Amino acid sequence: MPGVYRPQEDSFLLAQALREAGGARDARVLDFCTGTGFLAVTAAQLGAASVTAVDIATRAVLTARFNARRRGLPVRVLRGGLDAAARTGPFDVVLSNPPYVPHGGGRADPRWDAGPDGRSVLDPLCDELSNLLSVKGFALVVHSGFSGVDETLGRLRGGGLKAAVVARQRIPFGPVLQSRVGYLQHAQLADRDTTNEEVVVIRADRTRSRGTVDCALCEG
Repeated sequence: MPGVYRPQEDSFLLAQALREAGGARDARVLDFCTGTGFLAVTAAQLGAASVTAVDIATRAVLTARFNARRRGLPVRVLRGGLDAAARTGPFDVVLSNPPYVPHGGGRADPRWDAGPDGRSVLDPLCDELSNLLSVKGFALVVHSGFSGVDETLGRLRGGGLKAAVVARQRIPFGPVLQSRVGYLQHAQLADRDTTNEEVVVIRADRTRSRGTVDCALCEG
């Protein structure tokens, strides 16, 4: 549907990371910021026990429902944000290709724009992931290096999750980032001669139950 983010290199990189993780079969899966439903459909095709897709945009919800139904896949698609996701969790696998492009102001496109540092969706998602995941569940989140890989890893680890980069790919600037070169340089997110971005997939694993306290914190 017009106005819905189409699957691109970042979507394909995340889908490949899911295949390599081998974690979709028989799992309860959440696709947060589903867009066309590409990742939700991929998870269902890989044998997920159930798939819930969530997006704040009505057009995305309608598009994801259509794409799942035309393939005969039982994907539940909900309109909403993290609150809607939390009401239907926890999940064994959480997938997300959220908006992450730094935006310097003016008219924003919700398909990819995510505030001055590209983290207006990433930060709340990172903070909520430990509550969305079941015990021993994991998440795969894709975003640009311009949005701060270390920031994402730090937030996830600060929330008690084990986190690491599991995939990387360099992609030449497309039309969106070409239009942002001036801002990226002004914000010191990119050098003057930068012509491509690094897209990363970060995996976050929940290894402990909620409320479990590290014994080292109990000493004394």
